[in-house]
Amino acid sequence: MKSKKKKSFTLDDYVKANRKASREAEIEAYGHPICHARIHKSKKIYSRKRMKAGRLDDLPFSFA
Repeated sequence: MKSKKKKSFTLDDYVKANRKASREAEIEAYGHPICHARIHKSKKIYSRKRMKAGRLDDLPFSFA
């Protein structure tokens, strides 16, 4: 008879299982996954691009 190899539970498997469980708990709590890598942008910072983007509909003609 052939002996079956016993599966070992590696550290990578442990980390992967914990990440999956954490993500599922997060989705259950908030309804969607939360992005932890996104940088918070302050509203106090001057942003010319954001101001200009709202003024495109005021132009008499469109380039689109």
